[in-house]
Amino acid sequence: MGKSRLEAFSDGVIAIIITIMVLELKVPHGADLDAVKPLLPSFLSYVLSFIYVGIYWNNHHHLLNAAKRVSGTILWANLNLLFWLSLFPFATGWMGENHFAPLPSAAYGFVLLMAAISYSLLQHFLISAEGHASVLQRAVGADWKGKLSPLLYLIGIGASFSAQWIAQCIYVLVALMWLVPDKRIERTINQIES
Repeated sequence: MGKSRLEAFSDGVIAIIITIMVLELKVPHGADLDAVKPLLPSFLSYVLSFIYVGIYWNNHHHLLNAAKRVSGTILWANLNLLFWLSLFPFATGWMGENHFAPLPSAAYGFVLLMAAISYSLLQHFLISAEGHASVLQRAVGADWKGKLSPLLYLIGIGASFSAQWIAQCIYVLVALMWLVPDKRIERTINQIES
């Protein structure tokens, strides 16, 4: 099965997710900085989530670029990832509106955790479909960032109930860890084509 429909559908869903997140931002009722201050947590939550969605979009692109074909299992794994990404606007809004309160921060971390697990599952099924000698397997290698991220999210979820600022720092740290574009797949594909 070709992968073009999967890519197009995923790109569309991710674009809608970003649009919904920005539409959730409230407009200040005033023209001074005092009117903006209460909205700062929502804006910061939006910025963090926008970065996360951008990271997923970028890495998803590279992931599918390395894949030759997709199967029904891969389609469902991709839908699972899109489901968790589609919860970003809700989790982002809840956390921002409640100024990083414990339960909304933990819920945000849980959505991040499930998206990370879903991405790993999609990656696993793509590698399984093409064999362990595939381009993707060679590119991913040990995948230390992919293994470390869920662990950090779990720590962040736990920290949400005792020190919310630690949870937020962990969520930002993981985003920063992935912010630099992951060149493993691109580099491996370029080496094979050379």
